[in-house]
Amino acid sequence: MIVGVLRVDVAVLDARSLKDKRRVLKSLKDRVRRKFNVSVSEVADHDLIKRGRLGVAMVAVESRPIHSQFDQIVDLIRATPYATLVNYEREML
Repeated sequence: MIVGVLRVDVAVLDARSLKDKRRVLKSLKDRVRRKFNVSVSEVADHDLIKRGRLGVAMVAVESRPIHSQFDQIVDLIRATPYATLVNYEREML
């Protein structure tokens, strides 16, 4: 069993309040969760208005499907007009 962890830093440049940022991140989390059937949570930068960090977790027998799903998740976030991908890193446990 392999556990994959993806950490994604995003900027929400149009956010004027924490409420704006959380609305954007909730929408993004819901889209990722529905499309890829993974666990997603806001894991850091809770008090920053224009930044957020999402954590994504997935379990599989091999690492190849995890890498493939994570690539697709990063592409989806890159294509999201209301959030800007700043950085991401992945780890296999």
